[in-house]
Amino acid sequence: MPDVLTTEYHVSGMTCSHCENAVKQEVSALDTVVDVQVDVPTGRVTVTSATPLDDAKVRDAIDEAGYELTGRL
Repeated sequence: MPDVLTTEYHVSGMTCSHCENAVKQEVSALDTVVDVQVDVPTGRVTVTSATPLDDAKVRDAIDEAGYELTGRL
């Protein structure tokens, strides 16, 4: 497998599996994203990608899902 990058974000407002699925769906649609893992209790979203991510695009995707990106970990 080619080299991949892992970036972690903190997202507020997630409370359930619907939240998890909405965030996964939106962030997974971004170019070069290989995997998205969401930990609802901690608000941690771990994104694996083939190239460095544009934080603004990740923020937009999370906004589209209905949640708020509060920072990069």
